[in-house]
Amino acid sequence: MPVRRDPVGPGQESVWDYPRPPSAEVTPRHVVVELAGRRIADTRRAVRVCETSHPPTFYVPRADIAPDVLVQGAGSSWCEWKGAATYWDAVVDGRRVAAVGWSYEEPAPGYEHLAGAVAFYPARVDAATVDGEVVRPQPGEFYGGWVTDEVVGPFKGAPGTLGW
Repeated sequence: MPVRRDPVGPGQESVWDYPRPPSAEVTPRHVVVELAGRRIADTRRAVRVCETSHPPTFYVPRADIAPDVLVQGAGSSWCEWKGAATYWDAVVDGRRVAAVGWSYEEPAPGYEHLAGAVAFYPARVDAATVDGEVVRPQPGEFYGGWVTDEVVGPFKGAPGTLGW
């Protein structure tokens, strides 16, 4: 069954126009992540990754993440484009949040500029913003896309979308 695309309004983009394999470009947009009342990431040089059917994901350079917040977590996964993912827990004032984000420590060719940068799951932090807009999490538990008013779907991750 073909996917029925959401209408695209002024200033919006459809995730169905994103490429496969995904694009990965540095953006000057202001990306902030907060957890336990603390700003744990703040950058204007995130890498914005866009892939067909997914809202963008923002990877924050390690230098723009608060020191001593991230601890390597359990598990790993594999992206056919970017390679092996490492998962990260966050510890803030004694509060540990499991699998708050992931990185590609040794990304596949073409994605070298992602090395060490961390993408945060919006559903696992208190707030994530892009240029001041509060991000909504991508549907489902696995994917970590950042839904803002500028992107329309439908988005992969909701029930019934596994085969997309």
